Formats: sequence, structure tokens, C-alpha cells
Amino acid sequence: MPLAENSKELEWIRRYRLIDDTFMRVVFMNPQCTELLIRCILQNHDLKVLKVESQKELKNLHGRSVVLDILAADTAGIYYDIEVQRADPGAAPKRARYNSSLLDSYISKQKERYEDLAESYVIFITENDYFGEKFPMYHIERVIQETGELFDDNEHIIYVNGQYRGEDSIGDLMHDFFCTDPEEMNYPLLAEQVWYYKNDEKGVRSMCRISEEIWAEGEAKGRAEGEAKGRAEGVKNIMESLHLSFEQACDAMKIAEGSRPKIRELMSQM
Repeated sequence: MPLAENSKELEWIRRYRLIDDTFMRVVFMNPQCTELLIRCILQNHDLKVLKVESQKELKNLHGRSVVLDILAADTAGIYYDIEVQRADPGAAPKRARYNSSLLDSYISKQKERYEDLAESYVIFITENDYFGEKFPMYHIERVIQETGELFDDNEHIIYVNGQYRGEDSIGDLMHDFFCTDPEEMNYPLLAEQVWYYKNDEKGVRSMCRISEEIWAEGEAKGRAEGEAKGRAEGVKNIMESLHLSFEQACDAMKIAEGSRPKIRELMSQM
């Protein structure tokens, strides 16, 4: 059955950008897209991605978990956690530290020597210039303060400035991350994948299904907790994942007009 041209699902999908985590997770499940992304950021054009996982959940010993947007590994045994962060609090330095620690825990093997622990990268692609210094990227490495030399533990954190539009590969990449129209994108491979999920019937149906699952998850969370805080978290999840306005997300969860000021207030505290 053909998709209705005026359906809400199509409206959402056409607004999606790669900086929206839901859409990013889908597009970069293609190993070639992830390979292009990492090659561009690391300026390593020989790098070969071996495998990619989306929404990989990692837990610590106390059961606290984190869900990685994209977890990838290359043929050299290096691991990459790639996150898109539209809100600055989600890109806090201690969030990067926590992701890195759980990634180490996940990739380490029983009885493995410490010196054999795999090299890892945590990469945050942020909607804003998180550090405000107008650099295209910020590389975080441990150093020995007394000597200024690298600690060389093979753990790397990189923040990519989503606001950067320089005339280079990172500027082109960040331009593509904020495009809604694949015809305006610089990288043909990314444009092809974006076009598929926005225009091909199979791709659109796949995105509709994913969007509906996120919508239902947010709605169910609000119902299960039965409190304003739970509903606020549900609205926040739908807004971030489906790129909807506050009012659209409240409509989706059937929140009464009179309850919305309280929901908005609770969201501002999250």
C-alpha cells in the first residue's frame, strides 16, 4: 500500500538530519558510511571498518548502563564509540569519561595483559561548539603534567564541532550532518543513504517503523511511571529522537493542555 504523501511519518522523516540520533543510528549502520566518517575525523584514509553495531547497551558492575549510538571496530582492532549530542549537557566531559570506561570494560578480555588492551576512541559530534573556541575538532589526551608528554594509554576522546563550516573535509562533513535534503550534501555515499531512507518506499517504511517504536516507547514510559516526571521524560525522548517540537510531542503522548506547563518545567530541570 503506497505511503500517504501527507502522513505525519513522512513529515518527520523529511525533517530528519544526521545530527538527530535516531536517523544517525540508522544511516551509519552501513559500515561504509561509518568508515567514511571515521576516516574523515582521523584523517586516516587507509582505515577499514570491520563491524558496526547500533544502540549497543553497556553496563557497569552496579547495573548502570549507557546506550552507545554507534559502536564500531576496525581491522586493526581499534574500537570507536560515536555519539551525536544536540544538547550540551549530554556532551559533558564526565559523560565522555564514563563512556570511555565502559568501552574499556566491554573490550577487555579475561586474563588479557594490560598492555594488550585495545586502543579506543570516544567521538562526540556536537550540535554546538561545546568548548566555544571555534576549532573544527578538540582532541582530549592524557598528559604527564611535569613533562608535557603524552601518557600514551591509547584512550582518545574527540569532540567534533557541529557548527564548523570550514572549506575542508570536516566542514563538508558537518554541513552534511545538518542537511535535510540529500541533494545538498557533499558526500555522495551519505547522500545516497539519506535519500534511501527519505524517498525509497522500503527505506521510508523502515524509518516509519523505527519512529513509531520510539513514539510508543516514550508514551509507555510515561504511562508506566504514572507521574509527571515520567511523562516529561517521555516527551523529552520523543522530541530528541523524532526531532519534534514540545507541542507535537505532547500531542503524540495525548497530554492535556493544562498539564503541559508542569511538564515543560520538569523538562527544564533535566
